[in-house]
Amino acid sequence: MTDEARKDEAQPPRRELLPLPGLAAIALYLLALAGVIALGVAGRHYPTLFLVFSAAFMAASAGLLLLLRWAWAMALGAVFLLTGYNLWIFASQRQGPALVQGLLNLVFFLYLVRTEVRKRLR
Repeated sequence: MTDEARKDEAQPPRRELLPLPGLAAIALYLLALAGVIALGVAGRHYPTLFLVFSAAFMAASAGLLLLLRWAWAMALGAVFLLTGYNLWIFASQRQGPALVQGLLNLVFFLYLVRTEVRKRLR
């Protein structure tokens, strides 16, 4: 065995700084949603109980950046439910922004279910 082969075996694999940039984007999106909900509760547009959603979105956002499987499951559920909700709003009230947000959530859902993403989680 050559010296270079031994060096390659002795060193652990190099960890990338940001292996999945899509997860970072989804984490920022969930953090922004948590902020909007918190501001909505402070402005009395949403009931106080909605702070539970805000806390869950913040936890999922932080967990996604750490590549944790439970955070992936929370984010997957959140974007799936938001997809259905926004597409229902568009179908019933014909609001264009709901369609845009619903399709964005659908793209995030399809990204999260990729096998490359699931393999990297711990």
